[in-house]
Amino acid sequence: MSNTATDINQTTEQTGVGHLSVQHVGKVYDPGGANVVALDDCSLEIPAGEFIAVVGPSGCGKSTLLNIMAGFDSLTSGSVLLDDEPLATLNGSLQPGPDRVVVFQNGALFPWKTVLQNVVYGLLVQKQMSEQAANEKGMDLLARTGNLDRIAHSYPGQLSSGMQRRVEILRALINNPKILLLDEPFRAMDTVSKTTMHRHLLDIYDQYHKTVFFITHDLDEAIFLADTVVVMTTRPGTIKLRLDVDLPRPRTRETVLSERFLELKQQAVSAVHEEAKKAFERGERELA
Repeated sequence: MSNTATDINQTTEQTGVGHLSVQHVGKVYDPGGANVVALDDCSLEIPAGEFIAVVGPSGCGKSTLLNIMAGFDSLTSGSVLLDDEPLATLNGSLQPGPDRVVVFQNGALFPWKTVLQNVVYGLLVQKQMSEQAANEKGMDLLARTGNLDRIAHSYPGQLSSGMQRRVEILRALINNPKILLLDEPFRAMDTVSKTTMHRHLLDIYDQYHKTVFFITHDLDEAIFLADTVVVMTTRPGTIKLRLDVDLPRPRTRETVLSERFLELKQQAVSAVHEEAKKAFERGERELA
């Protein structure tokens, strides 16, 4: 095992990485005006190393919850804890940090930097190590995840959208975060590209076993990737259903054809459609 993988895995074992606790979280936008309640009494426990996928109708508060976890948005009530330490509290300041790294829907690579320079950017900004040491660590990580060291000196504009997504995920992973926060990272991809990215993401998860909080509208994607699928209610968002995905790993193409996969999908579809119908009947405008 390389030093990169060893460092990440040892850190996980030593610190109990990534136990996230969402406790009675509420979020109200424009409390003095429109008074839009995005989240209400939302509670969720995410054990260290769990891959959790969150689904629900548009505007149910999925991205709002992720932004609170990431430290990009405040909450109105409740708290969020990471390994029993507060990340977000009612009177606390916003606390983004390298222990939580976000991969967004839209690409965020620097087009003027090479793949390697993009991957090691966070290490250099945080001054964790010398440029030489960061480059060595970056090359090792690229080599271990699909032999991507072969494109280390390419620029994002020379890569496919799927390859760019892979580089973004590695840029997040190299900082050794406790939690990976992924906000519909494969939404704009065609079916074939998305299926390929699922395989690459699962390879990374199986290798490093990070805690993953993954937002999606795609129920097949959620069930195929996750240990747990959480269905949120229409606004105000809270947890409607927590579905344990008891499908064996590693997941394969045959997984989606199994009887158990179809049973789980039916449960998720019923819960999501019920909430989507409520949102449609209320004529709710889509929010985060």
